[in-house]
Amino acid sequence: MNVQFDNVRKKFGSQTALNSLSFTMNGPKIVGLLGRNGAGKTTALNMMAGCIFPDNGSIVVNGSSPFAQPNNVCLINESGNFKKDFAIKETLKSASLFYPNWDQKRAEELLELFHLKKSKKVKSLSKGMESGLGITVGLASYSPVTIFDEPYIGLDAAARSRFYDLLIEEYERQPRLFILSTHLIDEAAKLFEDVFIIHKGALLLHQDVETLRSMSFSITGTKKDVTEYLNGKAPIHRNEFAGRITAYVYGSEWNRHEAELYRLDTDSIPIQELMVHLTDSRTGGKK
Repeated sequence: MNVQFDNVRKKFGSQTALNSLSFTMNGPKIVGLLGRNGAGKTTALNMMAGCIFPDNGSIVVNGSSPFAQPNNVCLINESGNFKKDFAIKETLKSASLFYPNWDQKRAEELLELFHLKKSKKVKSLSKGMESGLGITVGLASYSPVTIFDEPYIGLDAAARSRFYDLLIEEYERQPRLFILSTHLIDEAAKLFEDVFIIHKGALLLHQDVETLRSMSFSITGTKKDVTEYLNGKAPIHRNEFAGRITAYVYGSEWNRHEAELYRLDTDSIPIQELMVHLTDSRTGGKK
């Protein structure tokens, strides 16, 4: 259960989508693939599923090319996953023929959970119902690599929470490599074991979540104390209000215990805020 990108490049006309992108994802794990709009996430995910060819570089999924064995991967996009004129039962039948590990019983259990009738046509489904169908197919596929790219458009907070619980339940039932790409990062962050951040088509960061949290924190104190602790080094974000400064720091050179010795208050940085500031164009997306 692994995905390897080696120096992958892709352009659409004059626009560079992926710029020498290289990384390795090893499973079984639940990983987050994060980045701003236009960073290249969806292009990379579609390449994993064998839907888009790279211009250069190589992609290997479970030891083979995704273009030779696309049924190693189940990709559920934000929308447009299923033929609109198909009924749900026909959609499930099609999925069962494509995915060798398909579990029809589990699919029907999930349909019931999302209140979906097999007789309904895809084109008649609301956004939330179509998302429920996508989640059903993704989970019931039992593909070694299962990808959800913004899978819950139209779902309310309670339904999204149900999806997170289902993801953990399915991971425990049959471990696989789940890749989740979302803009609701703080909601999903509790699921991630590893985080990958793509910026301008290249890999900006890959860390396991525990290490990431230990290497990033905020410091708050008087201007004098914060300036003394920073000692000329640039934080990834800095804000001054009412005579006090809050700065966000990331990297192995920063030590939270040492910061507290400078009479500074420290706190964790939510992964969503960390991603935002690391990819801020004003800092060039540099750590």
